[in-house]
Parts: sequence; C-alpha cells; structure tokens
Amino acid sequence: MLSKKMEKALNNQINAELASSYLYLSMSANFMAQNLKGFAKWMSVQAREENVHAMKIYGYVIERGGKVVLQAIAQPKTDWDSALAAFKDTYAHEQKVTALIHDLVNLAASEKDHATSVFLQWFVSEQVEEEANASEAVQTLTMIGDSKGSLLMLDHQMGKRE
Repeated sequence: MLSKKMEKALNNQINAELASSYLYLSMSANFMAQNLKGFAKWMSVQAREENVHAMKIYGYVIERGGKVVLQAIAQPKTDWDSALAAFKDTYAHEQKVTALIHDLVNLAASEKDHATSVFLQWFVSEQVEEEANASEAVQTLTMIGDSKGSLLMLDHQMGKRE
C-alpha cells in the first residue's frame, strides 16, 4: 500500500506527464502550421510517449491500492520562433521532469518504499534517453544555424521517428 504522501506525489507526476504530452502536442501543432511535418511527427510521437508514461504511473498507483486523482492541466505555450527554440524548450522541460523523477526516487527512499523505488528506476533510465534525444536535436539545430536546406533535411530525418 502506498503512503498518502507517495500517492499524492505520484498523482502529481501523472499530471506532469500529461502536461508534457500536452506541451509536445502543442509543439507538433506549431510545426504543422510551419509545414515542418517531420518535426511535427517527432513531437506527436513524443506526446504519445509522455501519455504512456502517465498511464504507467496511473496503473501503478491503482495496483498499489492508491487512488488516482486527476488534476487540471495548464495551457501550454503555443508558439516558438524556430525549431531550435522549440527543442531548447524540450530539453529544458525534460531536465525539469528528470528533477521531478529524482524527487520521487528520494521520497520513496525516505519512506523505505522499496517497491516504488524499483518501479521508478525505469523512469530514471528513460529520462537519460529523453534528455539525450533533446540535447542531440539542440546541438544539431545549433550547427545548422540559418541553413534552410539543412533544416528541411533534418525535418525529413525527424519524420522517420516511430
């Protein structure tokens, strides 16, 4: 059984994961409006992945006898000046989510909740991948600079994400 404190923290993380999904869906819409369909697809896949993360925690809370309490999701930003700006926001956002996951790990440790500690290790590893993907995109977009041809090539490459 989850402690009330852990249950509340996991519910907050469900909200954070759903807010992430909403943010990436907003980025996808922004890229579609710019006819950058590859970036839009990448962000759409990312949005679905964040939703999967939320549902993984949702299922865990229920499995441990807790109650899921959904919260309001704030409206995300809707416009970015460039693909680089969007991916810089993505990278910063993933760093924020990593900090939230680490806070959960620390809480589980302080409560001696070994099951939750084990459950959260998947998210710790996942965040390493999330940050690496966003960082790589930022580095590549920084190298591209103002080259429209390179941006279109990267857009095409990003559209291959499944």
